[in-house]
Amino acid sequence: MTGPLTPAPGADGAPAAVPSAAAPACTASPHHASGVGTGATAPDPGLERWRLVLGSPAERHTGPLGPGRACQDSALDWLYGRDPDLARRGVRRAGAAPRTGGTGPSPVTAVDWLDDIHRLFPKETVERLERDAVERYGIQEIVTDPEVLERVEPSATLLRAVLRTKHLMNPQVLRAARRIVESVVAQLLARLRPEVRRAFHGTRSRRPSRTPLARNFDFDRTVRANLAHYRPDERRLLIERPHFHSRTRPQVTRWQLILLVDQSGSMAGSVIHSAVTAACLWGLPGLKTHLVAFDSNVVDLTADVTDPVELLMRVQLGGGTDIARAVAYAADLVENPRRTIVALITDFYEGGDAHRLHRTVRALVEQGTTVLGLAALDEDANPEYDRELAGRLAEAGAHIGAMTPGRLAEFVAERLGR
Repeated sequence: MTGPLTPAPGADGAPAAVPSAAAPACTASPHHASGVGTGATAPDPGLERWRLVLGSPAERHTGPLGPGRACQDSALDWLYGRDPDLARRGVRRAGAAPRTGGTGPSPVTAVDWLDDIHRLFPKETVERLERDAVERYGIQEIVTDPEVLERVEPSATLLRAVLRTKHLMNPQVLRAARRIVESVVAQLLARLRPEVRRAFHGTRSRRPSRTPLARNFDFDRTVRANLAHYRPDERRLLIERPHFHSRTRPQVTRWQLILLVDQSGSMAGSVIHSAVTAACLWGLPGLKTHLVAFDSNVVDLTADVTDPVELLMRVQLGGGTDIARAVAYAADLVENPRRTIVALITDFYEGGDAHRLHRTVRALVEQGTTVLGLAALDEDANPEYDRELAGRLAEAGAHIGAMTPGRLAEFVAERLGR
């Protein structure tokens, strides 16, 4: 096996790895080497997929690729053919030739490649390829070239890349990049707002309700109450009277939620989801929301919470990490300790004074403030963090864990309902 086995989805979304030669911009010809149109047998789709996975050396077993698959092969190789693992393993890319002067075709640009993959692959495959281009191979033209930004498919990966590189962008590129920010933020808001609304609709109570609402349907009680109407021959249960839960309404008592978000480079996903979550929580009855970003400095972004796009365009990822300083700033914002939640979103790698951080967290907890230490705030909640420092904060009374934005909203709603 001589091709890299980096997974890249095929035309139908299935994984394929990268094969062979350096890719010119691909235009399928009806008289490609497969012999299509010359009386030869059409390639077998299954063998073509194996050829894409195994690379050009497998052609003696699988046969050549048809025109469409050959174009996919070239587009995949433009990206994955640069994998440094090939050189480490001594793999020579088939068809690769030394770089010399001449009158051959122009090198493929990121714009050409994006045009090709949008034509050759389904949307989910395009998103995977773009993600690998930015995150794995660092092809920054995708987020710094306005012509490329006009073609690229907005995604959370590209939004993170925009946030990391926007300080390098001129005004024209920033305008193009803003389209990605607006599109992804709109998608996140559409997904998170229903979760937040559900959390703040109140929690279910054991008491029955006469109000027939689908979201309050009591399945177990309904089944038990209607078992007399079960028809064994039809294997059906006839429901004469459905039952519903009631819900307890959260008390409208003034609470504060202070979101402290680490904006170091590795926390881009958490910054994005924190901004969107704060926008969803803003204006809810009984809740005053603050959003504070920090690295070695502290920046209060609360004034921009209602416009998460503008907020994200202001965030500057990178720099050091002074968690103690941020928590001390939050402590000064607290109005009623027993009605305040401080949610610290970080990887817990402290660059400041860890002893000061421990003392401040303990003081907040002792005065009745709820302190959350969240190691991740994205949809996956797959955290990597300094467990030693997180453990010390847990000993000081902080709740340490990982929460998705929806779960954070539920936690806040439960506190408001007390």
